[in-house]
This record gives sequence, structure tokens and C-alpha cells, in this order.
Amino acid sequence: MPDFFKRALARKKGGSRAHVIIVEPDEKLVYLVKFSIGMTVCLTGLEIAYMAFMHTWNSEVFAAIAGLIGTVTGIFVGRQTK
Repeated sequence: MPDFFKRALARKKGGSRAHVIIVEPDEKLVYLVKFSIGMTVCLTGLEIAYMAFMHTWNSEVFAAIAGLIGTVTGIFVGRQTK
């Protein structure tokens, strides 16, 4: 698995080290995580541009950023359980 997101979302099953089975994540989940991280980067850039030009804080964009970060964190934490 050369993709970082696939490795991060993969599950390990098995009792001993010799018999560990790695279960790859669904492609839709990988695309969702990539899209969410990309949108977080874009919205962060939008917030920086808004602050640079308007000299004020946009709470709606920040709420969207916080929601996406919560979603991505929830996906990663939820995938780590057995």
C-alpha cells in the first residue's frame, strides 16, 4: 500500500505478530478523507485571505473548518478500534 491515507486507515487483524492480516479500507473512505483534508486546506486559505483583505474574522468559514477537522478526526479514531 504505497498511499499514505490507505496505510493510515488500514486495520490490522490477528492475535500474534506472525499472523497479522491487514484489511485495506474502502476506496470511498479514502476519497472522502482526501477530499475532507483538501477542503480544510482550501477553507483555511479562504479564511486567511478574508482576514487579510477584510481585517475581520469570518465565523462561518471557521465553523466549516472545525466541522471538517472533527469529521476527519472521527474517521481516523473510529477506524482504529477493533
